[in-house]
Amino acid sequence: MWQGLFQAINLVALVAWAALLFGTPRRVVSAVRIGGVGLLCLVYAVLLALLMAGAVDANRAPGPPPSLADYSVAGLRRLFQSDGGIVVGWTHYLALDLLAGSWIALAAADRGWGRVARAPILLLTFLAGPLGVLTWLALSGLGRRSGPVLH
Repeated sequence: MWQGLFQAINLVALVAWAALLFGTPRRVVSAVRIGGVGLLCLVYAVLLALLMAGAVDANRAPGPPPSLADYSVAGLRRLFQSDGGIVVGWTHYLALDLLAGSWIALAAADRGWGRVARAPILLLTFLAGPLGVLTWLALSGLGRRSGPVLH
């Protein structure tokens, strides 16, 4: 179950990232945010609720069930010691990086950056989320046309 869900989640993210890289931002960002980010967030919320309720993931490590209230290294380790915990965490990561990528794609297009100029930053965001965002924040202030970096 978890492997199939993991593959489906990755496919949704890859299709959305391809749309950001190769599509026209104004036309694809709404679809990516609803069809990609929204779907990933919905899957995340459902899986997290099921995981916390103990309704799924029978192969989790022995001991107390994971709890979001136990926000510690040990608590997170318990959560991620199961296939379900890994898939939930990965979905979280994919959704937020995709949201950041959609913001960067749209903001870069608004500033007149072409696909070739946007692509390295989007790829960096896809591969290393915060590093791509940091790169965008640093580069988007150089030669800005107008408007704030965060819009």
